[in-house]
Amino acid sequence: MSKIGKINISIPDKVKIALSGNTVNVEGPFGKKALSIDTENFDVKIDDGKKISIKPKKDDQNSKRLWGMNRSLLNNAIIGADKGYEKVLELVGVGYRASIKGTQLNLQLGFSHDINFAIPNSIKITVEKQTTIKINGIDKQEVGMIASKIKSFRPPEPYKGKGIKEKGQYILRKEGKKK
Repeated sequence: MSKIGKINISIPDKVKIALSGNTVNVEGPFGKKALSIDTENFDVKIDDGKKISIKPKKDDQNSKRLWGMNRSLLNNAIIGADKGYEKVLELVGVGYRASIKGTQLNLQLGFSHDINFAIPNSIKITVEKQTTIKINGIDKQEVGMIASKIKSFRPPEPYKGKGIKEKGQYILRKEGKKK
C-alpha cells in the first residue's frame, strides 16, 4: 500500500476540476493544467468538488509503484492552479547582474559575452534587484527545470561562492591554499 496514495486531496474553493476520459483538467486563478492519468489502472473519484481520491484498480506491483506518483502529480497540479510555484535565484559575484530585455533574460556572469535566455510563455520571470531573479509558474516541474537551466550557466564555486544559487541554498566552502 502506498502511504502517499491513500491520502485524499482537498480541493480549494477557487479551483475547478473536471474529469474527461483519461484527462484531468485543473483550472484555478493562476491558470489551467491538463493532466493525463492512466484510467485502465487507476480510479479517480471527485467528491462534491471538495475532495479527490485516486485508487488502483488492480493490486499488482506496477500499480503500487505508480499510485503515489500519480497522486503527487495531481496534488501538484491543484496547488499550482491555486497558488502557483516560485523559485528565487541569487547572483553572487562582482559584476554579476541580470535584466529582462523583451522576452529574454539577459545575464552578465563574468564571461566575455552576455547570456540571453529565452523565457517560455508559461513561465513568468521578474528581476527585482540586479542580483535577484524570481521564477513563477503553474507547473512545478517546469519552474524547477527553468531554475536549474539558469543555475547551470554559472554554478556556485566552493572557494568564494561566486555563481547562481537558489535563495537559502548552502554552498560547501573550501579553504584556499596555505603557504
